[in-house]
Amino acid sequence: MLSAAPPPGAVDTTEFIRHVKQIDTMIGPGDPPPYSIINEKGRGQVLLVGDHVSPVIPRALGNLGLDETLLEQHIAYDIGTRKLVHHLSQHLDAPAVLAGYSRLVVDLNRSLEDASVMPEVSDDTPIPGNQNMSLEHRNQRIHNFYTPYRKAVDMMLHGFREKEVVPAFISIHSFTPQMAGFVRPWHAGILWDKDPRIPVPLMANLRAHADGFNIGDNEPYSGKHPADYTIDHHAEASGIPHVSIEIRQDLVNTEAGAERWATILDDALRDILADPELYQVWQSI
Repeated sequence: MLSAAPPPGAVDTTEFIRHVKQIDTMIGPGDPPPYSIINEKGRGQVLLVGDHVSPVIPRALGNLGLDETLLEQHIAYDIGTRKLVHHLSQHLDAPAVLAGYSRLVVDLNRSLEDASVMPEVSDDTPIPGNQNMSLEHRNQRIHNFYTPYRKAVDMMLHGFREKEVVPAFISIHSFTPQMAGFVRPWHAGILWDKDPRIPVPLMANLRAHADGFNIGDNEPYSGKHPADYTIDHHAEASGIPHVSIEIRQDLVNTEAGAERWATILDDALRDILADPELYQVWQSI
């Protein structure tokens, strides 16, 4: 029986896995670092994070066997979020930690126990380079991409603690206008679980905007779902005020759109972040 041919633009999975097993390091010359920090000396009492801002695959992983065009789509990254975080960082004068690589390499918003942390299939698209991985290869990805990002976020939070400051923690994501045939009606979604200090007034402020925005409360994803790992691990566990913000991708996929939504979020967050009572460790009842 003949084996099926790989999809157009893909490499043969067997040959790909044989190749990556021979790699000693996954970040080579010309590849970006596993994270970047912008506005590191920002004076705002806020830390922004962008888990999914980058579509980059390290050269050693050969596009994970995918056609280049697929890396421009939402399966590879949250479209528009790099632009949005850059603009919002300036508005809030806040530092931000940004992922250097695609979530297809390692999804930084997942725990290492989650099967989707290195997805074999994403939105019905097989990811050849994530199939049949050895434990050694998996651990190398964790060492090269996952651990440095986690440490960078921890380092920035430690900097606030050294100044005896409790920061606000804001995670930025974006979502597709349509998924699985369903047109998503929301302009933005606010994801949260136990701590209402930022999300509840933020939703109220955004809904009061003159443009009549449709704002999802834990839509199109839920902050109560274990997939919201960055918030759970870095913010909720330590009781610092936090929120995860999702903006529809077609609204922030241009510089003008990203700047507009950075302004909208800045306006909606201003009175919330100005309240000195916010900056305390949350003691849930």
